[in-house]
Amino acid sequence: MQNSIDSADVQALEWDAVLAHRSDATTIAQVRDRLVDHGVTPEAVAAALRDGGSDLAAAATSDRDDWAAPYGGLVAVALISAEVAAYSSHLVARASAVRSVAVDALLEDFSAVSVAGELGVSRQKVYEIARDSGKRRASIARHHGRSS
Repeated sequence: MQNSIDSADVQALEWDAVLAHRSDATTIAQVRDRLVDHGVTPEAVAAALRDGGSDLAAAATSDRDDWAAPYGGLVAVALISAEVAAYSSHLVARASAVRSVAVDALLEDFSAVSVAGELGVSRQKVYEIARDSGKRRASIARHHGRSS
């Protein structure tokens, strides 16, 4: 019996997983194509995402003329680094959204002054953090495939 999934399908699935932090299918396809055009593999991007770009940074500061060669060259390094930055941005946005939802829930039971004291921020900052928590909760749910 022949498997109906060929290697191109498997690689597309790998790219979808590695680029899951990207916002939509069109963007994922554009980024994937750009990476593939420069010989970057899903594994190379995944490795950089796992270590937060530490290996790339170490290579870039190594004083070796060929430091980018193991990654596929300077364009490949720039593209991989862009994915580390995009992933980092995604994590910051998600953490901010979760914080907003948590602070909003705290405000249901505690005063803004109490919450501010616990978090080490001003009362005004507590209100700023909690603002739009409903939209942020929906955004988190959408990204994780859950309805709000």
